[in-house]
Amino acid sequence: MKGTLAQVRTYERSVQLLMVNQFTINLGFYMLMPYLAAHLSGTLGLAGWVVGLVLGVRNFSQQGMFLVGGTLADRLGYKPMIIAGCVLRTVGFATLGLVDSLAALIAASAATGLAGALFNPAVRAYLAADAGEERRVEAFALFNVFYQAGILLGPLVGMVLTGVDFRITCLVAAGIFALLSIVQIRALPARRAEDAKGKEHGGRDGVLAQWRGILANRPFLLFSGAMIGSYVLTFQVYLALPLEVRRLGGEGEFGTAAVAVLFAVSGLSTIFGQTRVTAWCRARYAPGQALSWGLAVMGLAFVPLLAATAVPVPEAGVGLWLLAGVPPTLAALLLAVGTMIAYPFEMDTIVRLSGDRLVATHYGLYNTICGVGITLGNLLTGAALDAAREAGMPALPWISLVALGLACAAALYGLHRTSRLEPQGPEPQPVAA
Repeated sequence: MKGTLAQVRTYERSVQLLMVNQFTINLGFYMLMPYLAAHLSGTLGLAGWVVGLVLGVRNFSQQGMFLVGGTLADRLGYKPMIIAGCVLRTVGFATLGLVDSLAALIAASAATGLAGALFNPAVRAYLAADAGEERRVEAFALFNVFYQAGILLGPLVGMVLTGVDFRITCLVAAGIFALLSIVQIRALPARRAEDAKGKEHGGRDGVLAQWRGILANRPFLLFSGAMIGSYVLTFQVYLALPLEVRRLGGEGEFGTAAVAVLFAVSGLSTIFGQTRVTAWCRARYAPGQALSWGLAVMGLAFVPLLAATAVPVPEAGVGLWLLAGVPPTLAALLLAVGTMIAYPFEMDTIVRLSGDRLVATHYGLYNTICGVGITLGNLLTGAALDAAREAGMPALPWISLVALGLACAAALYGLHRTSRLEPQGPEPQPVAA
């Protein structure tokens, strides 16, 4: 960990601040969101469909507005969007803890989602610009360490605060974002997209013309489609793996502890291994090869669960605990390793495919595409889990997820072999006679 912090100190002050900001953003978000559904259904006594509506509004407002948030960041500057997102999160989280009317809850949920759509593309574009082309991959590796640290610590802090009162959790989370807003207003240097390469293209085109240009970027769209699988697979740490643990281990203390171990393994392995994995891959593979290997490892992460379906399920005892806990934990570890391999090169490839122009807009569209893919992928995964139980075919979902990972890895390798993951040269300009 000391080596990681030493690496961070070699970057500009703006890059250091962006990494700390992302840790704080995830700390505040994950100390509240895992406990929101229980608050809505328990403390407020809302019906299940209402809880789903409130949570769905947050997700929809974030995924649906990523493109708009990225466009605003490219046109108005990265810093204003980062600050606006943090202020919106402050208002949204405070409101979630202080109101109980459905209209106010929906508005607060929409505000928290829109906040993410505003600052996520801006943060990544800002980081890519200030890290520089030579150190961009390493910067995103360090960024992922801070990102995962916030995800790991947030629920633990939230559990303590929610044990007292969920409203305290909301107000503390709001206070974190308020403080973060002030720090960024005072300390984060202003940064506009025009400062990056491609300044000659300017921002003179209209928004619709810019969007049409990005939608005409075929390599970028092919890359985005191939990477959907990585997000569907990594999300199974929150969906399929906990369900499998609880299916075999039950809903009691063992099941709860085993699910907690899944999250801990995923987060801690990234915190302590990300920079080493990235350095190892950079020394051996081209970006496209690293992406292919990352997706392949994510797909193979479900092989332990597939193998476990061939083992008779013990009725009780240590054998049942091992079967319920070990294969999902191995899967979570391999998913984390695959993500460590792919993530820095993924973020760098988006910048390269954008031609270093309208980078935040590209990030916004990329997030929207992957967000839609996650929704559809989770629906299909849930359907596969249900079908497997009804048909007595427990291997079905794991076979499907392995196949998805290997198919996406093959697609990325194909894009690499055809040089479609390399930035395209500038369009020829007419020359005056």
